[in-house]
Amino acid sequence: MTKSMKIDLHLHSKSSDGKLSVQEIFREAKSRSISLLAITDHDSIECQALALEESKKVGVRYLTGVELNVTFCDPKFLDGKAISLDFLGYNYDSDNEVLISRLQTMANYRTKRAEKILDNLNTEFEKENITTLTKDDLREIEESVDGTLGRPHIADYLVKKGIVKSRQEAFDKYLVKCDVPKFPLHLEEASILIRGAGGKLVLAHPNDPHGTSLVTLSKVLAEQTEIIKEKMLPFIDGVECWHSRNTPETTEHYISFAKENMLIMTGGSDCHQKPIVMGTVEIPDWVANQFA
Repeated sequence: MTKSMKIDLHLHSKSSDGKLSVQEIFREAKSRSISLLAITDHDSIECQALALEESKKVGVRYLTGVELNVTFCDPKFLDGKAISLDFLGYNYDSDNEVLISRLQTMANYRTKRAEKILDNLNTEFEKENITTLTKDDLREIEESVDGTLGRPHIADYLVKKGIVKSRQEAFDKYLVKCDVPKFPLHLEEASILIRGAGGKLVLAHPNDPHGTSLVTLSKVLAEQTEIIKEKMLPFIDGVECWHSRNTPETTEHYISFAKENMLIMTGGSDCHQKPIVMGTVEIPDWVANQFA
C-alpha cells in the first residue's frame, strides 16, 4: 500500500467562510504534523502573504492557494443551463497585479450581491412578519468578514439575530430561495488568471454530493470525466482526487482519469470550521513532489 503523509491542500480561513484565523490554522497544522498545506479561500488571496510568513515561523511547507467559483455549462446537460463549479489555484505569485485586480472586482460584486440577497430576504420576512434587515445590518455583516463576503456570513448573521437556529436552516429556509447569481467568471478566464500568475488550476471535488460539483450535471463518474475531457482539459492542470466527502470509488476513478490524461492530482479536507478535520484525508507522499 502507498504510504501516506499529512498533506492538506484544501482549507478555508476566516478570510472567506472558515472559522479559524491563519495563525490558528498553522498552529493546528503543526500540532497535527501536517507537512504540506494550502489555504484556499473562496475568490480571495488576501491571507496569502500572512500564510507565507506563518509557514516560515512554524516550519510547515506552504503552497499559495485559492478556490475560484466558475460559471460552467455543457449543452449536453440541463439543456445547457449554467451551473457553478469550483477550481483550485495553486503555487501562483500572490503579488500578481492582474490576479489581484480581478479578485478585487469580484469582491466588489459580492457586496452588491449581498445587498440584493438582503432585499430578497426582506421580501420573505415581510410575508412572515419578521423585522426586515437594514443597511446597518449589512454593515454589521460586512464587519464580521475578514476577507470575501458570502452567503455563509449572511447565514451566520441570521442565526445571531435569532431568525434561524443554524447556518443550514438559514440556507434551507431562505438563502437558496433568495439567492442572486455569482460573479460570472468562466473557466478560460480562471485558467488565464492562475496560469498567468505562474500557478496551476485544479478542478475541485468533482463528485462532491453535497457541494458545488459535476454531480449537478451527472452522478455517473464516467459521464463526469467525459465532460472534463471534452470541455476542460485545455484549461486545467489537475483534478482533486482525495476529498473528505469522496467515496473510495470516486477517488479511484479520478486517480485513473488523472493518470490517463497526465493531470496533477491533489487532495484535502476542505476544512471550514469546527470540528477541525484538517489533515484527516490520507494523501500519498508523491502528491507533494508534484509541486517541487
